[in-house]
Amino acid sequence: MDVLTWTVERRVRLAERAELLHKELAGIEAEVARLEAAEVVFGQWAEATDDGRRPSGIVKPERVVAGPGAGGMRLVPDRAEGMGVEVLSPEYRPIMQIVAGAGGPVMARDVAIALDRDTTPAKVEPVRGQLRKLADRGWISRTGAGRYLPR
Repeated sequence: MDVLTWTVERRVRLAERAELLHKELAGIEAEVARLEAAEVVFGQWAEATDDGRRPSGIVKPERVVAGPGAGGMRLVPDRAEGMGVEVLSPEYRPIMQIVAGAGGPVMARDVAIALDRDTTPAKVEPVRGQLRKLADRGWISRTGAGRYLPR
């Protein structure tokens, strides 16, 4: 076996192993994030209940107020004549302002940038989903090219 063949085979094996390790690391990081969230929630519960020895009193069912998105309520209602953006939840209002203030059709990436978000797919896709929801409910228009315009 010559040196070049050995080098190529070794590089390929190491690249495959590195890919597996990256996937394993991503799984581990996701689990660590879940456990950190659980620690925070448990810490808050323990603090509120004196480590579980007394009722927390945090939730009083007769005083719970449902907001948009709770119990099947829509975050984005169907648009009707005379409705203003104030009926939208606070996370959708800035998106509406960006689309309305643009000089022409905007892409989800443009809106994500205007919201000071990263342009990675993980940050742009939620914005795209919000834009689609606004378009489906009649707040904005979607072009065939996947750009959005105010109505």
